[in-house]
Amino acid sequence: MSAVLGAAWALLSAAFLSALLLLRCAPERPPGGGFGVVFGIFQDLIRYGKTKRGCGQRPAWLRLLQVPKRWFTHFYVVSVLWNGFLLIWLFRAEFLGESLPSWIQPMHRALGRDSRSEGTDSESFSALLVLLLLWLHSCRRLAECLWTSVFSSGVIHVVQYCFGIVYYIAVGSTVLCQVPANVRNGKELSVQISWYHVVGVVMYIWASLHQHRCLVILANLRRSKSGKVVSLSHSVPFGDWFERVSCPHYFAELLIYVSMAITLGFHNVTWWCVVMYVLFNQALAAVLCHEFYQKNFSSYPKHRKALIPFIF
Repeated sequence: MSAVLGAAWALLSAAFLSALLLLRCAPERPPGGGFGVVFGIFQDLIRYGKTKRGCGQRPAWLRLLQVPKRWFTHFYVVSVLWNGFLLIWLFRAEFLGESLPSWIQPMHRALGRDSRSEGTDSESFSALLVLLLLWLHSCRRLAECLWTSVFSSGVIHVVQYCFGIVYYIAVGSTVLCQVPANVRNGKELSVQISWYHVVGVVMYIWASLHQHRCLVILANLRRSKSGKVVSLSHSVPFGDWFERVSCPHYFAELLIYVSMAITLGFHNVTWWCVVMYVLFNQALAAVLCHEFYQKNFSSYPKHRKALIPFIF
């Protein structure tokens, strides 16, 4: 495994965990002076969409550094193109015995396994399967952004936007770097399907179905029965996993990445660091959404948790 990649994802996880802890300790009213400016920048960087309403009036210069939330669609366009490209080349390398492109090999050599290490066919197939699942996930999310979701006039910080673009490039590259060195050297693959591949794919499908259902529920809050958009306001969602948590689509996202960790065979430390990043990233966003619902809807169900049913 790549210690560099694992350490990078672990540091990113720690950054989002720190932001979550700071949010919990942050005062309800922003402090004055220089601390007030830092506080405002921090709140602006961690919030997006409807949750920006909870951080007070932002200075004009901060409002210049924002883009429409509907630009989330760009994340999945980039992911479909980049991870689709990696998937094609990895398929050709594993089944046709071709080498990875010359400009990808240095990255794979630097961040992947040692060039002297040899992996099993099962490990190679696991990485190919996870990259396929990641690409399919991006295709579905792109389709949902284009034809299911109803975006309001919410915004995201330009730093969040750039980070999202880089993230989907990095996560696919991380999968590629888990491929054993013998694939890079042009050895053909003999497919070996293991029990954890089946478990991982079944969990992936289950979580993806629930995520789609929850996104449809959110979209239907703004549509009439005929499907016409009639409102861009926020309402309390009910149904499916919304009965237990405020952000079940974030919980499903976490489960999707856990399913990929299972598909890789449980032992891939680098990917579990990715899962930890997704956990803290989604937890931060879920806490902000949960607080928004609680502050704006007096009758909001008190038994609902923010992200994980019965726990958090």
